[in-house]
Amino acid sequence: MGSEINGSHGARHIRLTSHPGQGATGAPAIHWGAPTAAERGPVVGTTVNRSQRNVIGTHSGSYGVYRALAVAAGNLVKGHRADLTNTSPTDLIGPYPQWGDADKIVSIDPWGASVADVFSEHLAQGYDIRPTIAVTKAHIHLPEVRQAIAFQRLQVDGKVLLDDSSAVVTKVAIEPVWWLPGVAKRFNVTEADLRRALFEETGGMYPELVTRSDIEVFLPPIGGQTLYIFGDARDLANPNVTLTARVHDECNGSDVFGSDICTCRPYLTHAIEECIRGAQAGGVGLIAYSRKEGRALGEVTKFLVYNARKRQEGGDRADKYFLRTECVAGVQDMRFQELMPDVLHWLGIRKIHRLVSMSNDKFDAITGSGIEVGERVKIPDELVPADARVEIEAKIAAGYFTDGSVPDEVMLAAVKGRGLE
Repeated sequence: MGSEINGSHGARHIRLTSHPGQGATGAPAIHWGAPTAAERGPVVGTTVNRSQRNVIGTHSGSYGVYRALAVAAGNLVKGHRADLTNTSPTDLIGPYPQWGDADKIVSIDPWGASVADVFSEHLAQGYDIRPTIAVTKAHIHLPEVRQAIAFQRLQVDGKVLLDDSSAVVTKVAIEPVWWLPGVAKRFNVTEADLRRALFEETGGMYPELVTRSDIEVFLPPIGGQTLYIFGDARDLANPNVTLTARVHDECNGSDVFGSDICTCRPYLTHAIEECIRGAQAGGVGLIAYSRKEGRALGEVTKFLVYNARKRQEGGDRADKYFLRTECVAGVQDMRFQELMPDVLHWLGIRKIHRLVSMSNDKFDAITGSGIEVGERVKIPDELVPADARVEIEAKIAAGYFTDGSVPDEVMLAAVKGRGLE
């Protein structure tokens, strides 16, 4: 099927590919969970050659609109092919047995960092295959780390922590790649119901979700993950090497700008300090940072909730903390940690010795996926901002891990934040 549109380049024919037989006839097959890259097959989300496509959506899905704007504005030549010269990972990660287990990894492509090597034959044949994972080296500079050195909680060693107070890390960027049958299984829903919900809640953006049941892989238009590894990345897969880890969900206001209504940045920087200390002691540290702003409700919703909390009768109270979110968003939290352990399995992790997290949802997801967790590390009381007491006490009362007391209803109602100032 097709149609005509008029644009800056005159009338052009659009070929729709929402039904079988309208493309993908030359696309390589994907056998998710196969033990090798050759048997699994490449993920091809190209917009250049539709006959090669074997997925729904496109690579860098959350940035696809920016790419379209660049093409429309003439800043990007349509059909540009990435030159992958010298882009290979700085650190070798895997392959691990989990890569071939369709129950362990369903939301990322385990071969996504090594496409130039493992799919070299396809690339030579002209297939437009692009990495969905990139691995590099970096130095990170944080004032909290400098403070830890000044107070002698951390020591410069010239390897993990340098003279200029920067920490040496391996940094990994990961884009989501969803195998829909596996994602549906994780959420205990049918694949048909998942596809329909994805189709309807994206405004019908991806018709192939409901018309192309033969295509099982989806590149969703959502944010991905960034990993920061302190020490040797290969040690993550060794359960005999002490692993200190935090799984952190994005909070731009606190993480970047230091907003004091929540504990996000203090907990993140505390975890980084713990990771550095652990790596210096012969272990390895990991920060897994996921882009799920505002509990995956979005920042606009988050700020609306802030206003509602501060303006409600009785002020910002810990006993009403979750209620105001439900009133605005209809749900307390949409981060749903079911897919989160995939990245840990990609790293080959079988045991986290020290989990710097109080979240019961994260703990349950990690242990439920078969990864052992030893000690759990809560945020030190002295790092909790005064206005964030509402958040932390409400979460502890709701079941978050603590080695201290759990507030009852009376105590919870007495915990209040400041007003709108």
